[in-house]
Formats: sequence, C-alpha cells, structure tokens
Amino acid sequence: MAFADPATGRVILDSGRGTVPGTVVLAEACKVGDVLGYSSGWKRALATVSSVIQGRLVALRGGATGESVPVSANPVVGGYTGATPGNPVYVAEGTDNGKITETIPATTNDATTVVGIALTATEVMFFLNSRADSLSA
Repeated sequence: MAFADPATGRVILDSGRGTVPGTVVLAEACKVGDVLGYSSGWKRALATVSSVIQGRLVALRGGATGESVPVSANPVVGGYTGATPGNPVYVAEGTDNGKITETIPATTNDATTVVGIALTATEVMFFLNSRADSLSA
C-alpha cells in the first residue's frame, strides 16, 4: 500500500512538548497534524519551488486564520496509512499544503528537507528544525 496523508483523522500521540506546548497565531486555517512554516505569518508548509514554505512546526490542533494554536517541532502523529517504518518523510508538494510524503520532492528547488521518520505504517515522529533546509538540484 502506498503512503497517504489523509489530512483528516490525524491524531497527536505525543506533543513532544510536555503539558504546555508553544503557540502560534495562524495566517491561514490548518488541521491537526498539519506541518506549518513561516511566510508572512504561520501557514501550512509546502515543498513546491514557486511557493516553498519550509516546515518548522506541527499544529497540535486545527484552527482558523487569526487563531492561536498549540504547536511542536517534535511530536508523534498517528492517522496516516501505508507508511514504511524507517522511511524519511518530507513536506508535500503541489497543492498538498501542510501534508507530508515519503516521496522526496524532485523538481529543481523544491524543498527536500527530511522532517520526520515513519515509526509504523500509521505513525510518524517529527524532528523539524533538526537539519539544515535543503532544496533539490
């Protein structure tokens, strides 16, 4: 089965931040488990060259534009399907803002930073900001 990020039904299994996670104010709406980055405000990350927003944090709950939401750079998130344990994950490209993929973005200057690793077929451990930003050649 191929990896899929459903965008709905994701569950935060461990915030990685203890009982009081940090918060950010959203510049666009997001869902729980969306990867966020900063570009004139906190928005859903995207690997696509024309509008790269490098992943920095994971939303621990969904929220509307202007709302403050809890975030973490190293949560464990469940609710995915078809992941291969041990595989790295990347911010998705195209129109999949906030989602992740096991397929490394390949278009020149797409964001290719590893943002986490699949623990099981349904769970991903994130470690955002642990690596230098990278772009495909």
